[in-house]
Amino acid sequence: MLDFFTIFSKGGLVLWCFQGVSDSCTGPVNALIRSVLLQERGGNNSFTHEALTLKYKLDNQFELVFVVGFQKILTLTYVDKLIDDVHRLFRDKYRTEIQQQSALSLLNGTFDFQNDFLRLLREAEESSKIRAPTTMKKFEDSEKAKKPVRSMIETRGEKPKEKAKNSKKNKGAKKESSDGPLVTSKAVPAEKSGLLVGPENGVELSKEELIRRKREEFIQKHGRGMEKSSKSMKSDAPKEKGKKAPRVWALGGCANKEVLDYSTPTTNGAPEVAPPEDINLIRGTGPGGQLQDLDCSSSEDEGATQNSTKPSATKGTLGGMFGMLKGLVGSKSLSRADMESVLDKMRDHLIAKNVAADIAVQLCESVANKLEGKVMGTFSTVTSTVKQALQESLVQILQPQRRVDMLRDIMDAQRHQRPYVVTFCGVNGVGKSTNLAKISFWLLENGFSVLIAACDTFRAGAVEQLRTHTRRLSALHPPENHGGRTMVQLFEKGYGKDAAGIAMEAIAFARNQGFDVVLVDTAGRMQDNAPLMTALAKLITVNTPDLVLFVGEALVGNEAVDQLVKFNRALADHSMAQTPRLIDGIVLTKFDTIDDKVGAAISMTYITSKPIVFVGTGQTYCDLRSLNAKAVVAALMKA
Repeated sequence: MLDFFTIFSKGGLVLWCFQGVSDSCTGPVNALIRSVLLQERGGNNSFTHEALTLKYKLDNQFELVFVVGFQKILTLTYVDKLIDDVHRLFRDKYRTEIQQQSALSLLNGTFDFQNDFLRLLREAEESSKIRAPTTMKKFEDSEKAKKPVRSMIETRGEKPKEKAKNSKKNKGAKKESSDGPLVTSKAVPAEKSGLLVGPENGVELSKEELIRRKREEFIQKHGRGMEKSSKSMKSDAPKEKGKKAPRVWALGGCANKEVLDYSTPTTNGAPEVAPPEDINLIRGTGPGGQLQDLDCSSSEDEGATQNSTKPSATKGTLGGMFGMLKGLVGSKSLSRADMESVLDKMRDHLIAKNVAADIAVQLCESVANKLEGKVMGTFSTVTSTVKQALQESLVQILQPQRRVDMLRDIMDAQRHQRPYVVTFCGVNGVGKSTNLAKISFWLLENGFSVLIAACDTFRAGAVEQLRTHTRRLSALHPPENHGGRTMVQLFEKGYGKDAAGIAMEAIAFARNQGFDVVLVDTAGRMQDNAPLMTALAKLITVNTPDLVLFVGEALVGNEAVDQLVKFNRALADHSMAQTPRLIDGIVLTKFDTIDDKVGAAISMTYITSKPIVFVGTGQTYCDLRSLNAKAVVAALMKA
């Protein structure tokens, strides 16, 4: 039983709707438009919203969308056939009204399609009932039963005969080989056993063979010793050349502390203070308070494009004109066959740019669904049309539904007199602590006080790393410059403690001390580690942070999809809340190491529908950028 079937234009005008139940279809259809059609995720023609499954079909020629909804617990085999039949009949019946392509004509048009739809629905249901359930094939119906017994015996008897022939041939070969060469093969064990070689032992050898064998024995006895001595001579020679001077030790076997002490001297045990030149080196040269847009182009690329355009101008105008006219398609509607070769090249290009393979396939499928049946312009080629559609889809994917504005949210939390809590999570070694320090510096430059919670109680040196960052950030923003107010502080409880408890105490401490932001650093964990993922879900559920950021590398390809999917699944499975808290945004690190292979940004955004909030581009505190979707897509489409 169908819940609803609706037909509407891509402009948002509902032309006709069938309601099978009393519930409204507005919510599911709006969710489909918001999550699939507007986000360019049309690779799959099915969408699940709460308890409903929605299937849809696009008519790109007339700019129509056909949507059917039914309960997802049902298995309706006739839905695809029903959509095709309704699409064909509705388009043919109201072709003149739709071709006028004006909103007023569509509003004034009367689309009396109820009786036709009910007839098509009844035919589709009856056709599904007519199909008898598949039964197991009997032996009498198989091809093996049709063969006569004689043919089966003949085919079976051929193999043993061939084996017998082969075995006879092998035996004959063994007999032939056992005539002459056996004498020489038996002569070797006779020599090895210590028997004298000669006519008295029944073994006759020529003088040349005796000389050759004695020579081999001499080489075997004395050759190994000569090789060892030559190797030892070669290995000793370089040691004498690069001989290291021995360290001078004091009498009694005690080492001289002055000789072994390579650390910088401290006065009266005072904590280390970074010198000004080190602080400037750590800080970087860019503006810290304002995030700059990510720039994926380089001077080498610009020079290469200039050099490539110079020889093209010297080509003949006649050949260039014919080359331009060669790919024109004229005013025709695109089909799958026309786009297949171009889409295959685009898919391989995306995979080469580090886009996950499954996502590259879905992107190309979405572009094909978007362009299939669309009428081309007179002076347009298939390649340019597909490329432009893919670029638009990629830009739309990198600009997801929700935009994270941390500064606005922090100011809103200040009005409610509570700290704004951000939790960082991710796998091992992606740069969570380093980028947490960069974000801390960015917040300090914007005038917000930061409390760093050291909740990585597992990795050795994690607390010391955050302590070093806190000391350097305090040197960049001392309390004297802020009216005696401590702008950054580290909250730590050591190692081996419960991370969720430390985060709870840090949030309470920040509320009492008046800190604006709490940045929670967590331990790195693999997505398959169930105990650590349970601990992370507990930390997020208990403390309810305002923002959960997943920190991922820009170097990964297919692994990005696996990490994000399993992190979200683990947070949903191990959460104790009714509505589990999932990842809210992404921090993409090590972006300066990938050149133009920026596909990880597409993979992460496509799989989660979450925005990339920050991009790490270096090792200083100022190396933090905001994502520029057009620059990333330009680098991705660059040949």
